[in-house]
Amino acid sequence: MANPQSTAEDMKNEARKATDDLGQHARDAADDMGRHARNAADDAGAALDSARERGAELYDTVREKGQEFVETARKRGEEYVEAARERGHDYADRARGEARRLYREGERRAGEMAEHAEEYYDEVSTMVRRNPAQALGIAAGVGFLLGLIIARR
Repeated sequence: MANPQSTAEDMKNEARKATDDLGQHARDAADDMGRHARNAADDAGAALDSARERGAELYDTVREKGQEFVETARKRGEEYVEAARERGHDYADRARGEARRLYREGERRAGEMAEHAEEYYDEVSTMVRRNPAQALGIAAGVGFLLGLIIARR
């Protein structure tokens, strides 16, 4: 039979060795975990930097597109204003032409009316010279009627 003290000593040594091995494995695992955590943090930092760069690129792109949109809108607005101005001038020219035409038409008709008035005046003058008493009676009657109409108001 073996010495009980050596067996206890052997067991103790084996337990110490198992504890040391377990501690070494735990340290190795902790180191691996630390390396993985640092790698994950580095990867996350790199992803963050990449996202920031991409965000900055997108911001610049959006800003450029916005400026292009504003410039395009400004140019179109200027084109619309110019087209409206040209149409306004066209309409104004048409209106001036129509006003001239209407003015000439009015002058022509006024001239015709003046001619008719002169002819009528000549006829009335001739009739009054031929029949003065009748003309005086008609004038008195018209005057009397106008007097009644005006007095009623």
